[in-house]
Amino acid sequence: MEMESRRMHLLAKIAAVVIGLVMVSFIAPFATVPAGNRGVMTTFGRPSEEVFSEGIHWRWPIAQTMHLVSVAIKKGEGDGDAASKDLQTVHTKVAINYHVRPDAVVSVFRDLGNEPGERIIIPSVQEAVKAVTARFTAEELISRRSEVRDNIVSALKERMTRHGLIVDEFSIVNFNFSRTFNEAIEAKTTADQLKMKAERDLQRIDVEGRQKISRARAEADSLALQRAQVTPELLRLRENENQAKAIEKWDGRLPTMMSSAVPLPFISASPAK
Repeated sequence: MEMESRRMHLLAKIAAVVIGLVMVSFIAPFATVPAGNRGVMTTFGRPSEEVFSEGIHWRWPIAQTMHLVSVAIKKGEGDGDAASKDLQTVHTKVAINYHVRPDAVVSVFRDLGNEPGERIIIPSVQEAVKAVTARFTAEELISRRSEVRDNIVSALKERMTRHGLIVDEFSIVNFNFSRTFNEAIEAKTTADQLKMKAERDLQRIDVEGRQKISRARAEADSLALQRAQVTPELLRLRENENQAKAIEKWDGRLPTMMSSAVPLPFISASPAK
């Protein structure tokens, strides 16, 4: 019983402290707006048109309450399905950085319930992505990715600006297509690569053929030049050179047997002129 009494006494103290803190927060004559926020003061639930900057501000206890609206940059991510211009199903994942315009915090608090992400950002991104995706074919979504992103940003800004929201950054994280389309793209890529290889092979064969023709032409020109240079005088000169070389090697002895059909070496068959 004594332990139970102590526990009840401790719980009573904790409850008193909590109630005291709550009461102090209600009756305190000051409200604080921390960094990265703006304040909207409500009097018995009705928001004023004044935007309260960072710092300490006077308020009427119990009657007035300071509500905080973040103006810091926030990040959001989302994904969804859309249809391309050629009726391909596209699953798009995007990321966006945005913030509330400081002078528009009252309307964000009043009109959007201080929930711009849920009420404006998500539906606006989904609508913009679907609208822009429908203008491009599936292949164009990949090859003209930066243009697609710029168009989505333009559509987002047009809608978000009306609600006091600013787009800081927007990026397309990824495009995913159906398995059938991915297989078709892979097959097309393979076919393009084979076509490029065949074209390179044809170019190589053509170059090699021209090189062979050039070499054959050069050899033919060289032979023709050599034939043009062979004259009777050149033949006699070569004959005399050969005989001179043979005389240098002859030991002065004649062969013991000779055929009448074979002329003696170094003796010309025709008389000297």
